[in-house]
Amino acid sequence: MRLRLPTAVLVLALAGCAQGPTRDDADSAAPAPAPAPDQGLPVEALPDTARDGWTECPYLDTEWVAQTNGQRVTGVGTDDRFDTPACQFWSFPEEPQLTVIVRHMPTPEQAMAVVDWATPVDLTQPADQPAGWNGGRHGGGAVPGRIGAAYSVAKGPVAVTVFTNQDESVKAEAVAKEAIANLGL
Repeated sequence: MRLRLPTAVLVLALAGCAQGPTRDDADSAAPAPAPAPDQGLPVEALPDTARDGWTECPYLDTEWVAQTNGQRVTGVGTDDRFDTPACQFWSFPEEPQLTVIVRHMPTPEQAMAVVDWATPVDLTQPADQPAGWNGGRHGGGAVPGRIGAAYSVAKGPVAVTVFTNQDESVKAEAVAKEAIANLGL
C-alpha cells in the first residue's frame, strides 16, 4: 500500500498526538501541593522563642503590649513555623508574660479544637469578641497546670489564642482583639 506524502505526514502527526502528555506537560498542569497549615503543627503547639532575643512581632506594637499587659518587656520572640508568626513577650518572670498564637487550620472544626485545647469548655467561660468570633476565656488558676489567664476564639478556620501570666483574662482579650484587627481577620 502506498501512502501519499500528505497522508503520511498526517499519520505521523496523529501518531505524535496519540502519545499523550509528556512529563513536562504533566509537571506544568499539576498544581503544586499546598503546604499544610502552620506546617502541620499539632493543635497544642506553642511557640519556641528565646527570652533574651528581640524580634519584633509583626502585628503587635511592643510598647502597646507592655501597657496593656502591665509589665515591662525585656524580650520579644517570634516563631515562623506558624503561618502568621506566633509572638512571645518576655519580662522578668521565667514564663513568657504574653504568648499570641494565630492558627490557620484546614477546617473550622480544627480551629475550634485549638480553642478547646487553650480554653477547655468545662473549665472556662464563653468568649464572643470581636463580633463573629467565638471561644472561651479563663482567669488565672482556672485551668490546672497553667499560669495566668487565656482568651481563645475562632472564626471559620482561624483561631487566635492569647496566654498571659496575669490573672485577668480582660488583658488577653484586649491583645486578641488588637491582633485580629491589625491582621484584618
